[in-house]
Amino acid sequence: MERKTEANPPQDGETKKTIRTFAVSSFFNDMGSDMIYPIWPLFVASLGANMAVLGLIDGIGNAIVSLSQAISGYLSDRTRKRKVFIWLGYLFGGVSRLGYALSATWHWLVPFRILDRAGKMRGAPRDAMVADLSIRSNRGKNFGLIRTLDNAGALVGIVFCIAAFPLLGYRNLLLIAAVPSFIAVALIVINIREKPLEDAKLFKGISFSHLDGNFKLFVILSAVFALGAFSYSFLLIFANRFGFQVSTVPVFYLLFTLVATFCSYPFGVLSDRIGRKAVLQISYGLWGLVCLAMICADSAWMVVAAFVLFGLHQAGIDTVQKAFVAELGPAEYRASTLGGFQMVIGLCALPASVAAGLLWDLIGMQAPFILSLALTAISATMLIFVHEKGRGC
Repeated sequence: MERKTEANPPQDGETKKTIRTFAVSSFFNDMGSDMIYPIWPLFVASLGANMAVLGLIDGIGNAIVSLSQAISGYLSDRTRKRKVFIWLGYLFGGVSRLGYALSATWHWLVPFRILDRAGKMRGAPRDAMVADLSIRSNRGKNFGLIRTLDNAGALVGIVFCIAAFPLLGYRNLLLIAAVPSFIAVALIVINIREKPLEDAKLFKGISFSHLDGNFKLFVILSAVFALGAFSYSFLLIFANRFGFQVSTVPVFYLLFTLVATFCSYPFGVLSDRIGRKAVLQISYGLWGLVCLAMICADSAWMVVAAFVLFGLHQAGIDTVQKAFVAELGPAEYRASTLGGFQMVIGLCALPASVAAGLLWDLIGMQAPFILSLALTAISATMLIFVHEKGRGC
């Protein structure tokens, strides 16, 4: 059963239009973002940065993502507005890529990287709006649709980058990458009609004490998992160290993105049928198999299989986790809950990658996967004790 605090909005034409607009906007923005992801480290290095500087710039970016989502979630709930944070987030992304293209040294990249990552403020308000417009029977499907178009845009962007970079070079590619985000801004501004939230009482903020023990347990187990969920860069480096040529490594990026693209929507639909918790357990299990494959890899096919499994894992966790958080947390604080949750996960990602790098250098390249496998097992065990609202378990 649905909670009393959560209304069941009718799935009318305007609602469907809003969901589709979010999905298409996400497609365009991720197309632009993933035009630059495959060449980003090379571009930073071309401006005189060493690996320490590259790590610092990306580390700052990760921290800004976490903080921006928490702040925008709070402000969205306080002002009872969602739309403005969404289109501003896309605008920040487009402007930052123009800034990258005009940067003369790596120092110039820092403020534009901050602006770029601050654009992630769109996430919590958008996800809250999607959750508000959905009912339990289609919430997973709606998040799955957005994630599918998100991944599809990323796939188009990666392919475009690989094909066009030799012809365009860094700066022209960066300029072109800004265009899709500006299209996303126009789609949101023109097509999204934000209705006043029914609960218009003054929002005074949310603290951990507002959340029940069930939700707190989910936050804690998700943080434990995130401490072992290091950057996908480690998988790409593993493939290279295993023996694959540098020119082949981007193909692995394409591979897991392609798998995630085609599987996000089915995972969302599956979660509507069998429950969010069951699909999250499957996703944790898939990541565990990725770790095992990397630990035991003795052939190229095992590495390829690991990337396929990683794409399946990404499709499951990215689609279902947000829907689950939206349902476990209080409906009246939905944007704050989603933003705060993403902040916790994002902040845990920083020490996760640092620890993985240290283990890799000091012990060996299998060591990070061993630690991650252990943390995944702990998280999956804790998830058993989370009560899924609306289901009888």
